[in-house]
Amino acid sequence: MIIACIYACTYDSKDVIAPINNTPCDTLNVTYSMRVLPIISNNCYRCHGNGNITGGINLDGYDNLKIQADNGNLRGVITHAPGYPAMPFDSPMLSECDINTIIAWINAGAPDN
Repeated sequence: MIIACIYACTYDSKDVIAPINNTPCDTLNVTYSMRVLPIISNNCYRCHGNGNITGGINLDGYDNLKIQADNGNLRGVITHAPGYPAMPFDSPMLSECDINTIIAWINAGAPDN
């Protein structure tokens, strides 16, 4: 005799789904200096900052990052979109929260504040 149990996960549209670590991902009022720069410096500067310009890409400083945000390269590489090299190279994909934070900043016009 075989007994099978089927479990389902459902939620009501009113429910809030929290990330696994129970820390919400705030993508409102994302600023370059407080939210985007730490993500970029922690994940990208080993190859594209602090004097390293691998592949001709320099992300050090607002002006350099803004160029990549404006031309679509930043969004493409962090989301691993087809036709873009997956970044960070030789590392896991950025967290969903980090990606959403950078995309929110780009969608807001990549302000320098």
